Amino acid sequence: MYNANKPDPEELPSAAQLLKSTVIAAIAAAVLLITVVLPAEYGVDPTRIGRMLGLASMGEIKAQLAEEAEADRRMELMKKKAGEGRSSWLNDILSTFVGAAHAQTEKPAWTDTVSLTLTPGEGAEIKLAMEKGAVAEFLWKVEGGVVNYDLHGDGGGESISYQKGRAVPGQEGALKAAFTGNHGWFWRNRGKKDVVVTLSVRGAYSAIKRMN
Repeated sequence: MYNANKPDPEELPSAAQLLKSTVIAAIAAAVLLITVVLPAEYGVDPTRIGRMLGLASMGEIKAQLAEEAEADRRMELMKKKAGEGRSSWLNDILSTFVGAAHAQTEKPAWTDTVSLTLTPGEGAEIKLAMEKGAVAEFLWKVEGGVVNYDLHGDGGGESISYQKGRAVPGQEGALKAAFTGNHGWFWRNRGKKDVVVTLSVRGAYSAIKRMN
């Protein structure tokens, strides 16, 4: 039997039309990849459009969580191989450093002090609004355990990570803003119990705010 519904060859798209449609689809896919997928999933934002849409921060948090999860897995593996708990040498060094700093000459009172309670797996972020080159002194400590932290900044299309740490009970120092914007800390409780993070700051900043 013959197919009575066979289409007219003139109605079928030409090779040039098919090629044009393929090129347009490829360009659209590339644009979506660069402006949406890369910022939202990996924190990579070459066009800055992702940051304008609020997608870059989402990607940065996802990447950070993935790094923390992988680091936790490696730490647990090392514990099992060694057959012992986490060494306390880092805690001892930091405790000695903080104690020596407090033993120095008396400094001005802290301008702001903020305390945060973090449940297991919870994270929190506090930042200071600072001008480029401004310096703020800080002291933060953890009650009930240790935390992972990321000292970073962003603003005006720029971003920077000053320092990161894992399983840290506290830190004291000075933060110098690399550019005008928001600069501060992200903490995450990877332990099994609630912890309290207390941050004290003073110096050249115009505002202190919790970001999440």
